[in-house]
Amino acid sequence: MLTVSNLSMRFGKRILFDEVNVVFSTGNCYGVIGANGAGKSTFLKILSGELDATTGQVSLEPGTRMSVLKQDHFAYDEFAVLDTVMMGHKKLYDTKVELDQIYLKPDFSEADGMRAGELSADFEEMGGWSAESDAAELLSNLGVAEELHHKPMKELNTSQKVRVLLAQALYGNPDVLILDEPTNDLDAETIMWLEDFLADFRNTVIVVSHDRHFLDAVCTHIADVDRMRINLHTGNYTFWYESSQLAARQMADKNKKTEQKRKELTEFIQRFSANASKAKQATSRKKALEKLNLDEIKPSTRRYPGIIFKQNREVGDQILEVRDLKMSLGGEVLFDKVNFTVQRDQKIAFLSKNSLAVSKFLECLAGEQDVQADSGSINWGVTVTPSYLPNENNHYFDVDLNLVDWLRQYSEEKDETFIRGFLGRMLFSSLFKILCMPFPAPRDKPLG
Repeated sequence: MLTVSNLSMRFGKRILFDEVNVVFSTGNCYGVIGANGAGKSTFLKILSGELDATTGQVSLEPGTRMSVLKQDHFAYDEFAVLDTVMMGHKKLYDTKVELDQIYLKPDFSEADGMRAGELSADFEEMGGWSAESDAAELLSNLGVAEELHHKPMKELNTSQKVRVLLAQALYGNPDVLILDEPTNDLDAETIMWLEDFLADFRNTVIVVSHDRHFLDAVCTHIADVDRMRINLHTGNYTFWYESSQLAARQMADKNKKTEQKRKELTEFIQRFSANASKAKQATSRKKALEKLNLDEIKPSTRRYPGIIFKQNREVGDQILEVRDLKMSLGGEVLFDKVNFTVQRDQKIAFLSKNSLAVSKFLECLAGEQDVQADSGSINWGVTVTPSYLPNENNHYFDVDLNLVDWLRQYSEEKDETFIRGFLGRMLFSSLFKILCMPFPAPRDKPLG
């Protein structure tokens, strides 16, 4: 159990949290959600001890072990991959290192023998004799090839390092597991494995993620960071979202009778309880929903951007035709013999264990400069105007323009009122004071 008592966090005059009291119980998975800048990652850093709160305290039950997903991809560059994973269980790893050092001593003494015996007993109790095989299994499940297990971390690319650090956090069955954006740089297959792992995990999980599907799959509770408070809600993300929307609608409808409101909420909870039976955490989640006090369902103060797609004209039946598309990079074939046709109203996801292949493929479809397929053809329908959201977008902002003028470049309607209205729908309304500030000019060196 992890307890947060009277926690407050201030940065200068800005109050991030004020008198927060939360208890994270064993056997539950808590998804921490909130608007950008609300303090989700800061809260996790306070829980892990990386940051000190202004006031209050975080208490971990005695005898329990906390594991945290590290964000520094270079911290373990001089260590082997397997050793990096085993460092997730510090006591076990330190015991292993001391044992190895004792057995390598040329002048092995009786005292060394006594110490080795003590360490061996502790090592066995912690499951140390299967430590390397357990670490290797985790790495393989997370898509880190066996030939990389004994290499130094500095030889791995960023995506591989992310997986190793995730394996480190999961290693050794920690009592409290803290994960900040664990699905970043993972392919769909590995994310599904992680969902299954966390659904079967018997201890406490606290996770920040922007992937609502992932939160739905793993969470028993939602911790909503809102208005300097953290409120716990039973259920997964979808249950939290729909229940808060229902509560908001009921609050707005002042003429609706209390009895009718209660009936709506009761039916809503029963429907979600039935749906929960499909999940791996079904039993506990279903029971929790059935016991939920209707008064616990509160409307959220969260605002959501108005992302509205309006077509300038009706498109034809043929949207896109791709034939025999092939592309190589540095002698490696990223994709070959790609053939498909996109029809109107279809929605298609492209999956690959090679994220570079997907990025280059989408760049080819979008007709990005300096990206050219080796062979094949891409034919958009004559009524289609494609648009593209890239993974890397820094070069779009390498200009000396304020936000209004920057967005005006991409709008057929140039009127400032229209531009500001569009920004307002995307939740920039509170930033109008800085809208006329230009983007900073690029620098040769990063700011210190």
